[in-house]
Amino acid sequence: MSSGKFITLEGVEGVGKTTNLNFIANFFSDNGKDVIVTREPGGTDIAEKIRALLLDHHKEKLSNESELLLMFAARSQHIQQVIRPALALGKYVVCDRFTDATYAYQGGGRDFSLDKIEWLENFVQKGLSPDMTILLDLKVSEGLKRAAKRSEPDRFESENQNFFEKVRNMYLQRAAEDTERFKLIDASRDIKGVEAQILTHLEFIIKT
Repeated sequence: MSSGKFITLEGVEGVGKTTNLNFIANFFSDNGKDVIVTREPGGTDIAEKIRALLLDHHKEKLSNESELLLMFAARSQHIQQVIRPALALGKYVVCDRFTDATYAYQGGGRDFSLDKIEWLENFVQKGLSPDMTILLDLKVSEGLKRAAKRSEPDRFESENQNFFEKVRNMYLQRAAEDTERFKLIDASRDIKGVEAQILTHLEFIIKT
């Protein structure tokens, strides 16, 4: 059986995913693990092109159904080309967002049927699920304030606060339903405080 691990990082805008993604990857690398850092949507040439379709602003409105299907189209490519091959080789895959983001953004934010998302999840992933999901949680107002300092907002970042409140609530709901996989992190603390919380979980998974 492969010794590879699949770790995902989730959260609303502005929670500090990029900073903590690097911290996580460096921890595994420092502990002798072969690490791949990737992201969703994206992670392959084709999936990155789909990412651009999803994040860019368009004159033509992208329907919610198209958005959902594009997410899973990119994910299918990502799983087949990157995630499964890496895990089969015993590598640690650290991914910025995965299917929990689809439940949160399309299910929570867009009010899309969770049953339909679950059907697509089963169809595309065929049982693949993260070994651990680190959920960086922060008040939406604070996260949006942080995100506003970064760059011009993409199509998702341009949504209103109510949209992101629903996204956050769905994340918290999923975390409450699967406390074994989800590790809830208080992202309102300073960088060292956040890293200390994450480190506890990383030290545990590296021993299992």
